[in-house]
Amino acid sequence: MALPWLHRFELALFAAAFLCGAVVAAALTRTKGSFRGSCPLYGVVTRNGSTLALSQPSAPSLCYFVAGASGLLALYCLLLLFFWAYSSCIEDSHRGPIGLRIALAISAIAIFLILVSACILRFGTSSLCKSIISLNSTTSCSEAQKISWTPPGTALQFYSNLHNAETSSWVNLVLWCVVLVLQLVQWKSESTLYLPLQRGDPVWSSETDTLVGPRLSHS
Repeated sequence: MALPWLHRFELALFAAAFLCGAVVAAALTRTKGSFRGSCPLYGVVTRNGSTLALSQPSAPSLCYFVAGASGLLALYCLLLLFFWAYSSCIEDSHRGPIGLRIALAISAIAIFLILVSACILRFGTSSLCKSIISLNSTTSCSEAQKISWTPPGTALQFYSNLHNAETSSWVNLVLWCVVLVLQLVQWKSESTLYLPLQRGDPVWSSETDTLVGPRLSHS
């Protein structure tokens, strides 16, 4: 059975959300790796001669939270795409009211997690860049990528990776918000299908006429 067009549009958004989540997780993981396992968000940078060094990194759990939340939501999107691709091609499957309520709850949780992650990336990167610029070694955070860091090979493309992670996170947030709106529209339309018939409705009249016969009008 072909899926409703709203559901198919929702799955297309999930495909885009998977890509955004994967980009966030991969970019933050690369950044953490370039700092030898330290989390640079909200970190403090010091100058050692002509080189820079991350002297006070933040707690590793901060980067783990952002990368983990984005990665898990990306995995959820991927599994959901596989499930509905299988269900629509092999089985005659349809998402019922209970499944839709569960999807709404997951989408609300996902929006909260992505919003927190995006704010951490935004303000964490800004705090790191302010620390770098305050040293008067460079005028921008992107230019700091061209300066030597201690130990050698540290901070390779750190700002580009953090910027890509932040941008992808905000785009991911918008995608999940649209998904939630679509699910609410589907839930509303599903609810109207199961409303009890009221006396006076055209459908009620046709059903009662079938069961007891048409009513005679009295002049």
